[in-house]
Amino acid sequence: MKMAWLIMILIAGWATPISGDTADSPKDQRPEGFVPLFTGRDLDGWDGGEVKPPEDFAKMSYQDWYNYRNAMSEGVQKHWKVKDGELVAKGNGPDLVSWDTYGDFEMWVDWKVASNTDAGLGFRFGSQIKLQDSDHDDESEGLSTKGSGGLWSNQIHHRTPMKRMDKEAGQWNSMFVRLVGPHVTVRINGEAVIDQAIFENPFDRDQPIEPKGPIHLQCFAGEISFRNLFIRELSDAESNERLTEIAGQEEAFESIFNGKDLSGWAGALQGYEVVDGTLRCRRRDGGNIQTEKQYSNFVVRMEFKLPPGSNNGLLIRTPNTEPTHTRDTLEIQILDDSHIMHRHLGPSQYHGSAYGFAAAQRGYLRPVGQWNYQETYVKDDHIKVVLNGYPILDTRLKEIAPDHPAASTKRGHFGLSGYSDPVAFRNMRIKEIQ
Repeated sequence: MKMAWLIMILIAGWATPISGDTADSPKDQRPEGFVPLFTGRDLDGWDGGEVKPPEDFAKMSYQDWYNYRNAMSEGVQKHWKVKDGELVAKGNGPDLVSWDTYGDFEMWVDWKVASNTDAGLGFRFGSQIKLQDSDHDDESEGLSTKGSGGLWSNQIHHRTPMKRMDKEAGQWNSMFVRLVGPHVTVRINGEAVIDQAIFENPFDRDQPIEPKGPIHLQCFAGEISFRNLFIRELSDAESNERLTEIAGQEEAFESIFNGKDLSGWAGALQGYEVVDGTLRCRRRDGGNIQTEKQYSNFVVRMEFKLPPGSNNGLLIRTPNTEPTHTRDTLEIQILDDSHIMHRHLGPSQYHGSAYGFAAAQRGYLRPVGQWNYQETYVKDDHIKVVLNGYPILDTRLKEIAPDHPAASTKRGHFGLSGYSDPVAFRNMRIKEIQ
């Protein structure tokens, strides 16, 4: 996956934080822990742009890029103004696009629209929250009579607001947005209108949205004003907590690692250690360790942290508790995809793949040293992997490897396969399913 927006990132110089403690309506107030996206004085931190897939930017020549930037700059000067501490857009001009890119975050923004306005907020290269004059009836949009806050770019997953909470044209509204993985929550004037819905990738609906991207302020017709734009990036621990909440049914899972010792595990126990409540493969050691208990169909949830270039794996229904590999076992790859030493691997050897058989979507690991959250689903020959909220693998072994013993194995141990790298695991729990 290409993150071509890196071409467009400049160094943003944020203004001195604005004082205040809420984002509800008076200008120049912000909630605790948030930083301003808009100085209130100028367009520092923003450029003009359009909604395009990242690959389109990557294909641009230098001259194309130069011309594009000039056209966008002229469009911003024509359609966007800073007036009395507010960002005001008129007509169908280019988007205002943040210099910085964001992964998981919480955001506050106030807005008001003039009559017949069609506008929005864009995230992760194309996924859009609709902002509009909801009294203007335009059935072609499908969202206009239901209020602002709908997920305009969605076609498959939930799209429409649960209720109308925006005020009539000319009045200020306050919006809270939380984006964790592909899951988005929208509150308008204190009420939820979208609750942890999945944001779709409008350019490829078979692939999840990008894990990171700029923020777009949009005006397609009419006039919209913005103020009180504040953002707070979520830590990996906060994101993982939210993802657990979104996945639900946590009470049905049982721990398979107690955070103290290797009770309940067998195999190459000398190759692992418990450090600060985490299970970690020893450097220059490792091997296979497996749960003493066997499982048929199950879901495993865990967090893991990768050192640079590291390699490990999840063993699925391994038939024994031997410390070395057996060809009868399926392995789900745990790997630092970003390291140059792995650049020549095959597609089905990267993180989340059914090793050697089915390739996972790449690009959804967090940076080295951060905790990732992963859920692995195993039912009969059906294998699914969800990484940091993004579905990256969904395959059936009997279709991709009908002759492999793992395709017909009904029961076995769950385990880890270490390769001398100090990959760390924590919050490991399992739920048996029918």
